[in-house]
Amino acid sequence: MDTSSLHGEYDVIVAGCGPVGAMLAAELRLHDVGVLVLEKETEPASFVRVVGLHIRSLELMAMRGLLDRLLENGRRRPVAGFFAAINKPAPNNLESAQAYLLGIPQPVVVRLLEEHAIGLGAEVRRGAAVVDFAQDDDGVTVELSDGEEVRCRYLVGCDGSRSTVRKVLGVGFPGVPSRNETLMGELEVGAPQDEIVTKVAEIQENHKTFSMRPFGDGVYRVVIPVAGVSSGCPTLEDFQEALRAIAGTDFGVHSPRWLSRFGDATRLAERYRVGRVILAGDAAHIHPPTGGQGLNLGIQDAFNLGWKLAAQLCGWAPEPLLDTYHAERHPVAENVLDNTRAQMELLSTEPGPKAVRRLLTELMDFDEVNRYLIKKITAIDIRYEFGEGPDLLGRRQRDIELEQGSLYDQLHRGRGLLLDRTGQLTVGGWSERVDYLADPTAALDVPCLLLRPDGHVAWIGDDQHDLDNHLTRWFGRPAG
Repeated sequence: MDTSSLHGEYDVIVAGCGPVGAMLAAELRLHDVGVLVLEKETEPASFVRVVGLHIRSLELMAMRGLLDRLLENGRRRPVAGFFAAINKPAPNNLESAQAYLLGIPQPVVVRLLEEHAIGLGAEVRRGAAVVDFAQDDDGVTVELSDGEEVRCRYLVGCDGSRSTVRKVLGVGFPGVPSRNETLMGELEVGAPQDEIVTKVAEIQENHKTFSMRPFGDGVYRVVIPVAGVSSGCPTLEDFQEALRAIAGTDFGVHSPRWLSRFGDATRLAERYRVGRVILAGDAAHIHPPTGGQGLNLGIQDAFNLGWKLAAQLCGWAPEPLLDTYHAERHPVAENVLDNTRAQMELLSTEPGPKAVRRLLTELMDFDEVNRYLIKKITAIDIRYEFGEGPDLLGRRQRDIELEQGSLYDQLHRGRGLLLDRTGQLTVGGWSERVDYLADPTAALDVPCLLLRPDGHVAWIGDDQHDLDNHLTRWFGRPAG
């Protein structure tokens, strides 16, 4: 039942229609939650920035039936060279059907996720920005840039690093401000390719983050480290000046497709939730883009939050369920901030960090070290603290083939799933929230497992009473 008419005009207002906001809106709509997405920009971004979707994000997309559409618009690349740009081959057998990086234009990701959300019934309103809000015991009154006020039961800020929602909420955003920045853009280049290849290799001996990669038709993606911090959108002249400073030539760059700059600030919101207002994505955390983790971290926030917020609104959430969003995702972001700081140190041109980099480069020849770092970057090493139990408890379950197709195909509806190899268990009064699948052939080392809607293992065993306790823990009291 659509509950959007209860307790205000909307169940949830999402501020920001980037990948995180659109993904969250879609996850909420899987549970018939009434959603309004507010986007301050009147039109989608015109520039085409290519981003990388890592293994865990690709797995989540597969769980919702979105992966094929993304693959049609992207390019697969090996899972290698991500940690501090240390060029080592991809580890063997990462135990994922999506063991690759998908390079894809960010506007395509936004468009596909927005279409997915709208197709499920979300309302998206462009040219509408949140400027203020006030919450009470029953909901949140949101003031828009045109003076209109809209009522909702929960407000989620997915409005980026300069989040208005976070600022109005008064949540601290401690961390380290930017000291240096990086220019990034796609431009046409006049210099011959062999000259560029030679010069780039020479520069990268000391500046690992510098790169010029061809996209065809004379267009290159250019990434230039720059000392100090500036403001505003960079110009072609800024790129020419930075190139001359680092390379002694500007390579004849001209006709930019898009230009941007980003700093190396690291900040983490002190709280992800205050009452009926919640933060996700860059509104909750920012860090340098080393390893390409930012977009992925935000999308994974949305998957963690969506089903929990829907459960709260639908009235069956156990008391602490919504609080587990902060408890689970805040430490993950802390870990990402730490590893990006470490990578930035390893990219330094100072003698000490260069010595550490040489040592780590040697250590990464050991498969265990290389595998550990790749799992960290691609977020398949995450284990939420669910209590005592086998190592798989709290981890994501990789996709496996079943008699009925793949495991991830069973998760398209955003519900929990009991995978029963014994055929002896039941989900009973939780059948409206948890699907049941008996398959004695499933390639598992355990008799049965309970999956949350985000694909993390919530329970392992074969005892019905123990299962019922865990169903109650994650999916509330049984119906009836």
